Amino acid sequence: MLKRSRIILISIAGIFLLGILLFQIPSIQSRLLWRYEVWTTRLKNTLDPVVISTPIPSTPFATFTPLPPTPTRAATQPAPPTLTAIPLPPQVWLTSPTYEKQDINNCGPATLSMTLRMYGWEGTQYDIADIIKPIKQDRNVNPEELRYFILNEAGWLRAEYRVAGTLDLLKRLLAAGYPVIVEVAGKIDQQDANGPNDDLWDAHYLLINGYDEAEKTFLVQDSQHGPEKDADKKVPYEMLEKDWKPFNYLYMVIYLPQNEAEVQSILGIDWDPDLNRQNALDIANAAITTNPEDAFAWFNLGSMLTYFERYQEAVQAFDQAFTFGLPQRMTRYQFYPFFAYFNADRIDYLLEITEKTYSPINGQYAEEALLWHGYGLLRKGDINGALADWNKALKVHPNYCDAERAINDYIQPTYDLTNCSP
Repeated sequence: MLKRSRIILISIAGIFLLGILLFQIPSIQSRLLWRYEVWTTRLKNTLDPVVISTPIPSTPFATFTPLPPTPTRAATQPAPPTLTAIPLPPQVWLTSPTYEKQDINNCGPATLSMTLRMYGWEGTQYDIADIIKPIKQDRNVNPEELRYFILNEAGWLRAEYRVAGTLDLLKRLLAAGYPVIVEVAGKIDQQDANGPNDDLWDAHYLLINGYDEAEKTFLVQDSQHGPEKDADKKVPYEMLEKDWKPFNYLYMVIYLPQNEAEVQSILGIDWDPDLNRQNALDIANAAITTNPEDAFAWFNLGSMLTYFERYQEAVQAFDQAFTFGLPQRMTRYQFYPFFAYFNADRIDYLLEITEKTYSPINGQYAEEALLWHGYGLLRKGDINGALADWNKALKVHPNYCDAERAINDYIQPTYDLTNCSP
C-alpha cells in the first residue's frame, strides 16, 4: 500500500514538473494565460454582468446636415497626376508569402510580417510585436503603429495608409504588383467571449494578394486561420466591402522608394491626405442620404469631421452613430470620438465611453481610452486621477508616446520623447 502511494505521489510530482516545463514554452504559456484571462473575465461578467452597450448620448440630434468644409491647403494645390485607367487583367495572384498564424492579439504584427516577407524581410510577428505592442494583452495595433515599424525597422521600404478605399483601387494596386493590408470587421470565437452578452465583434487585418474577376473574389492571407484551413483564402468582393465599411475602408500599401511615383499615380487625389479625407467625408454623407440610420456611415462622417477639426459637427454625427447602435468594441479600435467629445467639451460623455472601452468586456487593455479618460479628468481638475490613468496606459503599452507627452506637459517633465513611438 505504501509503495502504491509513493508511486502515485511520484507520478503527481512528475506531472506537475512536466506542466512547469511545458509552461516555459512561449506558445503554450501565451495560450494558457489567454484562456485564464478569458475564463476569469467571463466568470466575473456572468456573476456580475457589466453594462456592455455604449451609453446613448444625453443630447442626440434628430437631424444633421454638415456644412462644406473650409478649403484646406491641399484643396488649393494641383492634384497629383493620375494615369489613364487601363483595363484590369481578369485575374491577379501575387506569390503568397510563407504563412504565419497569429499569436494572441497579434493579427496586426502577423499580417505585417507576412506582407514584409513579400519584400524580402526575414523577421516574424514577434519582432514586430516586441516594438509596437510589447504587452501581449494589448488588444489593438493602429495603422500608425504598423507604419512606424515599417519606416523605422524596414527602412528600405515606404508605407502609406488611407481611407475611402474602393474595390477598384485594390485591384489596380494588385495589378501593379502591390499587396494591400486592409482593416475589416471580424468575429471572435464563442469560446473567447468575455461574457454571456458579448456580441463577438472585433477588428481584424487582412493581407490581400490577388483577385479573380470571374469568381468576384479576393485572395487573402488571414492570420487567424492556419494553412490547414486555407492559407490562401478567398473572400467575395461583396463580403469584403461590407466588413471594410466599419473602418472607413482603410488600406495600407507598402512600396520601394523608387516606386512612389507609380503608387501616387494609382491613388490619384487620394495620395493627398486631406483630399482623401474629404473624399471619405463625401462617401459617408452619400451613405447617410441613402440610409439615414446607417450607424457606421455616421461614425465615419464623425471621424472625418474630427480630422478637419470640426468638432461640434463631429460630436453630432457621433451622437447619431451611438444612438443607432454600434458594436461593443468599436471604440477599442477607433478613437476619433475621444478627440471630438473632448474638444467639443462634452467631458461627461467622454468619460462614459472611455470607461466603457476599457471595461471588463473589452479586456481592460485599451491605452488610448485610458489616455483620453485622463484628459477628461484633467479637464475636470482631477490631476491625480489623470496621472493615474496615464500611468495605467503606460503599463498597457510601455513607451506609449502620447501618455508620456501628457505627463510631461501637465504633471512634470519625466520622459525623453526624442525617439518616441506611436
